[in-house]
Amino acid sequence: MNKFAERLKELRLEKGLTKIQLAAEIKYSSTIIGKWENKKRSPNMEAIIALCNYFKVSSDYLIGLTD
Repeated sequence: MNKFAERLKELRLEKGLTKIQLAAEIKYSSTIIGKWENKKRSPNMEAIIALCNYFKVSSDYLIGLTD
């Protein structure tokens, strides 16, 4: 999930959100969001779905399979 970290940060910043604000929106901790963005952890399927729903993007886009 190399592209995932980049896409997540890009989407978050485009919306002008801090990690704390995004965490509150998708019901995950800001610490875990930081770990995803820094490639220290990979999200589970539930997290990917929550992010896709929130940002209105496909999972293929979020994980870097499509542009």
